[in-house]
Amino acid sequence: MFDLSELEAAAEVVHRTVPASPALRWPLLSEAVGADVVVKHENHLPTGAFKVRGGVTFVDWLRRTHPDSPGIITATRGNHGQSQARAAVAAGLRAVVYVPEGNSVEKNAAMRAWGADLRIFGADFDVAREEAFRVAEDEGLTIVPPFHKELVRGVATYGWELLSAHPEIEVLYVPIGCGSGICGCIAARDALGHKAEIVGVVSENANGAKLSVEAGRLIETNSAATFADGMAVRIPVQAAFDIYSKGAARIIQVSDAEVAEAIRLYWSATHNAAEGAGAAPLAGLMQERAAMAGRTVAVIHCGGNIDAPKFATVLNGGIPAP
Repeated sequence: MFDLSELEAAAEVVHRTVPASPALRWPLLSEAVGADVVVKHENHLPTGAFKVRGGVTFVDWLRRTHPDSPGIITATRGNHGQSQARAAVAAGLRAVVYVPEGNSVEKNAAMRAWGADLRIFGADFDVAREEAFRVAEDEGLTIVPPFHKELVRGVATYGWELLSAHPEIEVLYVPIGCGSGICGCIAARDALGHKAEIVGVVSENANGAKLSVEAGRLIETNSAATFADGMAVRIPVQAAFDIYSKGAARIIQVSDAEVAEAIRLYWSATHNAAEGAGAAPLAGLMQERAAMAGRTVAVIHCGGNIDAPKFATVLNGGIPAP
């Protein structure tokens, strides 16, 4: 998908405004799962999530290739919207962001703080996305789809950072929403010639990516009712599917209960807050701990933007409502 020079160029653009994230070993975490675990802390970045990287590269591309565009329009459950608003507003552009009804209160507040014109529409992400795409032409704005080559090139820089510094990693767990994260990791691994297996993790309540790989074609789900909102996608993206269906070793699904357990482990072992999608890779590793015993594995902590009431519910042993 990208050669090494393209990823290095992307990293140069990203690192102008976004620092490299730490990759850390936590003894209590490794002890709990019985493996040598490296955590890539994308939650330590501006906006608190990995998506910030793709916003930088997409807006850089937009300004170079469409200099007359007045701004962008997109749909999100939160982290993508923060990323696009941050980058667009910093470049002097408008940023219109659609979210579904009932979206995270705290993510909505963060997007507004980054300068987004936030609009609430529809029952879920996919309906909000359709509306954003519908009004884009009327407002003269550039659509930012959930999956785009420039988004993936930016996101791939975290995989490039991690795998170039850690040749010892044998297995890497990555969550799947629309697919930019896992496709970025696959691109980085292949460009570096790294040997790590990449395992995709989806919610059992939003498992279209897993069903699609098993069927060999896109499978939509009727709902995506999970509190791990970063993975709450009903309709898989064909371009992403074309990459992860070939490049991932396997895709596994985790329950909301397993995600909540992983959030609690992150807090007790590392004192890092994790949102649902951010903890899903660790939940996948915990599910496969017998097979991973004694191996060197990595998990992507892709975001820490969990609303306080949901975090409190998890820490008290519960499972938040979707």
